[in-house]
Amino acid sequence: MRNLWFVAGEASGDARAAELMHALRTQQPELRFLGAGGPVMQKLADQPFDNWTDQAAVLGLWDVLRHYGYFKRKFRQMLRDIETAKPAAVVLVDYPGFNLRLAKALRKSGYAGKILYYISPQVWAWNRRRIPAMAKILDLMICVFPFEAPMYEASGLHTVFVGHPLLEALERKKSPAPREAGLVGFFPGSREREVRRIFPVMVAAAKIIRREFPEARFEAAAASEAHANRMQAMTDEIPVRHGTAHALMQRASAGVVCSGTATLEAAFFGLPYCLVYKIAWLTFEVGKRVVDVDALGIINILNNYRKNPPPDPRLPAKGAPHVVREFLQKDATPDSVANEVLRLLRDDAARQSLSRELLEITSGLAAHGASQRAATALLEALGAPVISSDSDPVGSPEERNS
Repeated sequence: MRNLWFVAGEASGDARAAELMHALRTQQPELRFLGAGGPVMQKLADQPFDNWTDQAAVLGLWDVLRHYGYFKRKFRQMLRDIETAKPAAVVLVDYPGFNLRLAKALRKSGYAGKILYYISPQVWAWNRRRIPAMAKILDLMICVFPFEAPMYEASGLHTVFVGHPLLEALERKKSPAPREAGLVGFFPGSREREVRRIFPVMVAAAKIIRREFPEARFEAAAASEAHANRMQAMTDEIPVRHGTAHALMQRASAGVVCSGTATLEAAFFGLPYCLVYKIAWLTFEVGKRVVDVDALGIINILNNYRKNPPPDPRLPAKGAPHVVREFLQKDATPDSVANEVLRLLRDDAARQSLSRELLEITSGLAAHGASQRAATALLEALGAPVISSDSDPVGSPEERNS
């Protein structure tokens, strides 16, 4: 019986890893899943399994430093546990700060199994020079964005683009209901620090919008019940609900979305929105000096590769006009956010044009069947029998980057 050791460190990784585990079980029912992740993975996992995502999902340089001792202990324990379990493969899911160090340490310790990476880390944004080093320690990279595969392949790392599993999960949530005129959706993020910094900007922007556009209505989506309670304490005028984000993205006429996974979700549903982000000053200043992209939002990054692809896949794509307007740090003010929302509410043509462009960009991410294709790629890397239906990689390297 084959043991696979999974490592995911955040809620999104927990969900994507669980989908992959389920897809693997449909092809190889005897597989056993060990490792670390969250509550969704835990339902499919065997022992030992560490449900740690509530503690592991930290944001920014300062949070990492504050929790250094915790991560050091977890790191050492995981190395010992993997050595004891001797899994056929270690499957690392996103979470690069921890997972890439773990991969390097495993190779250094003599781990003889496969090391497979699912949902490639965004080193294309912050440190492309790490890719050749990754090629030496990883056996497979599974990508969810089409421009990533040629970049990794150029360094000799076996890479497969499978499509985006998040969008696959959202397909069944699509609704044919029309959007509600004048409804503005606020999506301030899933982390407490994000909510504390960003939601007050949204609340202040709503007051400006209401003065200029009295028929506007507002709703806010919270990532948890606790977040909903904290957010509702900040405003008497905006209803805050938990568990309604995807429905709100389809009901609203315009939105304000915190940078992160939610921006891709909003784009998939065709919500005309602007991006807002504020983080700790130190984290932002450090990030500015290492990030090699001219956009924060993934939609704008995808548009760069679509409209202005680099001559060499190892170089970043830059220079295309932003599809989604971004308001970051000092530019993330109530006035700037309100002005963009008012523009979208007042201009039907601009709103519809943005919605069409968002849908066009996300349609290239090959959502349907992504988890099964990832499972097939992983099993092929292990030399295991696979079920061939709907499991072929999505296009050639040339087609993937077109």
